[in-house]
Amino acid sequence: MKKCIDVIANEESYINLSTFKDIEGMNKTIRTNKDIIRATVKRSDVQVRLIALLELLKRHSCKQLGVSYMSKNTIADKLELSYKTVQRLMKKLEDLGMIRQVSMKRKKDMLQTANAIIIQPVQDDVSDKTPPKESEKCPTKTKPVSLKQNNKRLNKRNRSVELSSANFIAHWVPKAFADFTSNFYSKAETIQEFWKVVKQCNRVIDYENDKRAFTGDQELQIGVKAFKEFVMKLKAGTRMIKGEFAYFNGIVNKLMDKLYFDHDFVSQ
Repeated sequence: MKKCIDVIANEESYINLSTFKDIEGMNKTIRTNKDIIRATVKRSDVQVRLIALLELLKRHSCKQLGVSYMSKNTIADKLELSYKTVQRLMKKLEDLGMIRQVSMKRKKDMLQTANAIIIQPVQDDVSDKTPPKESEKCPTKTKPVSLKQNNKRLNKRNRSVELSSANFIAHWVPKAFADFTSNFYSKAETIQEFWKVVKQCNRVIDYENDKRAFTGDQELQIGVKAFKEFVMKLKAGTRMIKGEFAYFNGIVNKLMDKLYFDHDFVSQ
């Protein structure tokens, strides 16, 4: 039996379905989902297509944050894939909990139209357990020595966690890039974010073979060169209105556009 469609496709419905308060929140979710795809999806060609689909949905979910209403035919045309392939990719993203689809109908004739595709926010781990009730009995006394020992262990553990989170840089960041950028930034998260910018700017030119515009070595050279230019601008007091990462993104994109047509560089 066919399910009744209750949601009418209009601006108010899309606003009600919106899942994010700001663009930064949506961008963080997309970055997290990309990392999950790279870690869980084995086939590299499927990885590339899923990430490309996520990026496309993100770009078309800015009016009502997190909600896109492109048809699958439109998505297939934009990604240059078949309709069936797009259906499979959408199903995979749904299975991973990254999107959900809501069936919509047109107001003028009440017939079904393109689904609303909703990007699901990454949920923090929240425990469903209710806190234990306080005992009416007076708790047994604990020896002062054992309390001190417990505090020492706790403090030691907290210090080790703090140090590891501050100094550990993810394995997917090239050592040469990490060593260079660590002269200017101490937080691992910041260094990783700069490298993500370089990776995202190195666009895919052949989805079938997962081929990008530049090789890994060329990508590293561009990243270091772009960061040097970024540091020079920073020291010169250049105003970065949209933020440091956005400004660095502009430098990397400009450099890649220039070097893509540099035969000597590309043929390395």
